[in-house]
Amino acid sequence: MSDGALAHVRRVRSIVQGRDGSEAAGPCNAITRSWIRCLHDYQLDPGRREEPEVVDAAELAERRERLAGVQAVAKVEMANLYQQLAGSGYAIVLTDAAGVLLNYFGDPGFTHAASRSGLMPGAVWSERAQGTNGMGTCLVERRPVTVHQDEHYLSRHIDLSCAGAPIFDHEGEIVAALDASGESRLAQQHTLALVTMSVQMIENRVFLDRFRHDYILRFHNRPEFIGTLSEGAIALDPAGKVLAATRCALFQLGFTAPADIVGRDITELFNSSFPGLVDSTVRKAFHAVPIFGLRNGARFYSVMLPPVRVTSSAGRQAAVPATQAPSPLERVHFGDAAMAANVRIATRVCERNVAIMLVGETGTGKEVFAQALHRSGPRAGKPFVAINCAAIPETLIESELFGYRAGAFTGASKEGQQGKLYQANGGTLFLDEIGDMPYPLQARLLRVLEERTIVPLGGGAPLPLDIQVTSATHCDLQQMIAKGTFREDLFYRLQGIALRLPPLRERTDVRALVSLIVTEESDDGAPLSLDETLLAALERQRWPGNLRQLRHLLRAMIALRESDHLTVHDLPPEYRTGIVAPNIPVRDSEEAAPDMSDPGAHGAGPLAASQPLDDVLAADPDATDPLASDPDDGNPHDLNPLEHAERDALLRELQRHGWNISTVARQLHISRNTLYRKVQRLHIRHPGKAVLT
Repeated sequence: MSDGALAHVRRVRSIVQGRDGSEAAGPCNAITRSWIRCLHDYQLDPGRREEPEVVDAAELAERRERLAGVQAVAKVEMANLYQQLAGSGYAIVLTDAAGVLLNYFGDPGFTHAASRSGLMPGAVWSERAQGTNGMGTCLVERRPVTVHQDEHYLSRHIDLSCAGAPIFDHEGEIVAALDASGESRLAQQHTLALVTMSVQMIENRVFLDRFRHDYILRFHNRPEFIGTLSEGAIALDPAGKVLAATRCALFQLGFTAPADIVGRDITELFNSSFPGLVDSTVRKAFHAVPIFGLRNGARFYSVMLPPVRVTSSAGRQAAVPATQAPSPLERVHFGDAAMAANVRIATRVCERNVAIMLVGETGTGKEVFAQALHRSGPRAGKPFVAINCAAIPETLIESELFGYRAGAFTGASKEGQQGKLYQANGGTLFLDEIGDMPYPLQARLLRVLEERTIVPLGGGAPLPLDIQVTSATHCDLQQMIAKGTFREDLFYRLQGIALRLPPLRERTDVRALVSLIVTEESDDGAPLSLDETLLAALERQRWPGNLRQLRHLLRAMIALRESDHLTVHDLPPEYRTGIVAPNIPVRDSEEAAPDMSDPGAHGAGPLAASQPLDDVLAADPDATDPLASDPDDGNPHDLNPLEHAERDALLRELQRHGWNISTVARQLHISRNTLYRKVQRLHIRHPGKAVLT
């Protein structure tokens, strides 16, 4: 036995014997409790060198079969966890409740050490057999534990570092353990956190599969967290009685054990009846609905999933949802052909780690689509981190993305800061307005995406990174590449597939969107109806602010309504105009302001003409030509500096092309309608000359 092993044996015996019968020493920690069990209960010699016990192939197959459902889910999470820890010298291990090793993902650099330590399928890693270790001790302690090097009881394991967590079933019984073991000399605190998160995801997915033929209420106090590892889930029978609940559900509702909740009626838990929960979920197209917990008065958001029924066809069994709950991606459209095509493409690639770029005007729902894409894929339980490259000052964007070490620069936090890239590790990073990323930073982002490692500002060892990147822009990046303001290599790295999100004025499902938003915004539960004339008027709008503008308008109408039946009289005055006149007043709001970066979105106001102005002129040759009077007529002095600059540039183009509207529209790659609206908004008039079209 080596000197190190002898010293370890003496230390174990000294600490255990010092604890024998001594209450004055204070409470034991998990490691000391385990050592006491190993010496007194199991009579293990800390210097023992025997190879671990290994069950035969038949017993191993039987044990695997008993946990087939857990294993099917666990293998996916083990692979994800292995990718997050790849290169760190760790093996990812799954055992059953007796500590028998069932499956194993090994880092190539740890293969020899693993076989030497006995980390192989069939090996028994219970605490009784192997002393204090991550797998065996977490099973006894019934909670996550880290066992680092000489915290192991047996001297033969003091080169290992283990982080293990038990996996519970819906009855609160331990069914398995997940562990990350390696030869790291430093205790990796984040490793246990990653293992615990993976266990939580395994428990949730096993629960959803186990009770798929029953109603399942999924809830959280934040609607965007439904579908993630921190959601609560409750299985219910058709009468609304609780069949089972996840550990997260018990925690959020203030219960400690499954027995505290099983058998209760749902009305004992929330301020809603079972039929009410089912009905409200269906009415809101499986979007989250607000409910309140009766035990603590907390507000939650919930979605009720219907049971999956089993049908028989030609002697085969097939599981079919009784009322198919749409995926998060399927909930972003209601029949519009362009959006439906986007959803079909995104659904096919979301599990293949393909980079997706979303292109569209401001307000078309690019971040909503990105979140739905994340929640519909294999990373649904992992972080979704969004960063708007246009909203962060150029001097701060590098530290925001990459983080920094303590003291990296003047004013830096003493503890340093974890960057957005690493916060998204294992999940999705959403880069909004990617076209506004500073050019020098684009090279560094490209290197991160290629090497899958990150080095914070101030240096240090590279950190392994596993992220799915979704980007979005309203810019023409190809033009930016031609101008040298955007890197071509980064463009092709980000654009595995490009999806164009249509502006609201082009969508054919406006009525369904209006109905959905009205339902979502009426949190008081009052059923609201919409007049047919109102729906028709909303369909005709041009919506320069897109979905964001529509939601803000409907939110205001709901707040200011005089009855629960919305009509055109609930619209603000500027939304009731049938034909846009040259000086229509524009509501002073963020949503009504035109998007200067998107020429196709400019308009005279929120409506941007339900009847285009050039159609009016074509129908009535005597109608007033907006270009036919003095260019300073109107009030251009009311324009802001940016609008003045745009006005001057457009005047130069009109003069250069002899005021030919069609030619100028082609040069600017916009429609004649859009050009007329820009001319009108900027108070441009032709100096005493007829319009040439």
